[in-house]
Parts: sequence; C-alpha cells; structure tokens
Amino acid sequence: MTAPIPHLPSASSAPLGTGDLAAEITAQLSTQLCRVRLRGFPPPETPAPTLVAVAHGSRDPRALPTVRALLDRVRALRPGLAVRLGHIELNRPLLADTLAELRGEAVLVPLLFGHGYHVTHDLPAALAAARRLTGRVAAPLGPHPLLAEALHGRLLEAGFPGAPSPRTAVVLAAAGSRAPRSAQDTERTAQLLSARLGGTPVLPAYASAAVPTVAEAVRTLTARGHDRIAVASCFTAPGRFATQCADAAPGTAADPLGDHPALARLVLHRYDQALLARTGSDPASVRAATVAV
Repeated sequence: MTAPIPHLPSASSAPLGTGDLAAEITAQLSTQLCRVRLRGFPPPETPAPTLVAVAHGSRDPRALPTVRALLDRVRALRPGLAVRLGHIELNRPLLADTLAELRGEAVLVPLLFGHGYHVTHDLPAALAAARRLTGRVAAPLGPHPLLAEALHGRLLEAGFPGAPSPRTAVVLAAAGSRAPRSAQDTERTAQLLSARLGGTPVLPAYASAAVPTVAEAVRTLTARGHDRIAVASCFTAPGRFATQCADAAPGTAADPLGDHPALARLVLHRYDQALLARTGSDPASVRAATVAV
C-alpha cells in the first residue's frame, strides 16, 4: 500500500531552480498518490453505490415533504452521493419503481427503527427482484446513540424539561411489530434515551402489533408516581400511528424525527456500515464506521 519514494533529479541532471524542483516533486508525488488504494474501499473513480432511503409511506399529506426534507439534509452532508427515495406502500415513488430505474450498486437504508418484517423480509426481497441492480440492505436506524440524540432534541423542542426530576418520565412511542427482535430494538433505544436524559425513566409503547399501548404505558408510569409524562415519537414522519400516539399523551408530545440533523447523520452512518460490511472489513472497522458521530 505504501508507494515508493519518487526518483528525484540527480546531481548530473540539468540544474533546476527552487520553483522547478518543487514542481517536479509535486508532479511525481501526485503520480504515485493516484496509484494508492485504501484497502476496504472502492477506487476513487468507481461511483459510490446509490443510497436508497426506504420510507414506509403514509396517507398523511405531511409525510412525503418531511421525508424529502430529511434526504435533502443527507445530500447536504454528503455532496455528490446519489440519494433516492422509495416507499414500501401508500406513497410514490414505490420502492420497486425506484429500484427498476437504477443500475449498478445500491444500499437500501430503511427509515425504520427496528428489525421488523419490512427490514428482514420485504427489503431483501425487493432488492433480489431488481434485475440490473446489486447491493445490500443496511441496518435499521435503531437502536443507536444518534437516534437517542434526535429523540432527545425533539423532546426539548416540545418543552420537555432538560434537567431530570423524580416526577418526569417518557413514553417512547413506536410503530410496533410481532417480531421479537423489533421489540428488543425499541427497548434498547429506550435505554439509550433514558441514559441521555440523565436516568429519566423511558418506557417503550406501541401503536400496533405489540404491547403496551401508549395509554397503558402512561398508566404504568403514573402508578409509579410520575405526573409529568411526555411522549417521544419514534417515527420518521407524521402519519396515522404518530398521530394516534401523540393523541394519547397526557401532556408533552414530541414531533416525529423528520429532518433532525442527528437522524440525517444516522442515515449516512448506516449506509457507510453497509459498505464496510460489503468489503469484508473486520468487525472493529464496521463498528467504527461513522459520520461525525
């Protein structure tokens, strides 16, 4: 990987002025550096795989503009990277249509927060059905400290107190899934958010397919002596489930994560992790993949 030291003019060569010598050194070094390849990464001339962000889709008219704003922030963080959008249902472009338009390589980054059926079955099946495309499905956005950062930020924007108090608690509202691993992911996200909130209790709750519901979680926390309970919205964009959970809040209800800067960084982090896994990098390198985490 180390390039040889470039040959410099000998004493018998025609004499060079200081400026000419510097130019000669620069030219030869540039030639050598062009041949350097970092192990585990594609050559510079190889286009980076397209990042395909996969949203669930919603009939709520606010959902599509919110997801587009998030992807605009992703593009601003990584200029030159091709970023496309595909929906599982309800909104266009649908994922199958987006994949049909692409060639080469892609990384599907689910804008979802756990290993539910969409992540483990629907997305791999969609990628396998794309005839002229190869690629990988990245990990879902949760659990991760950047997700906890985004959730915390939205809570603060909604007026949740910054300092921990014995009276305060949070319900982490998520979509829900019958997949056990998805519930484990949500529970881990709740733990990360609790740590970020200085130990404030955070109880997971679900809009469908799992228990407890937000209302049930609120009753549990109230019985434990908490009377200042906020709902954190673990949803990318507004929609039926997000609205349903917010309506069950006894007080503060945070907005969906949308284009929070930490969520945009997390999208790129999952993309980078998938690329490192594709190259066969060692596990430590995969864990270290980050975008200014």
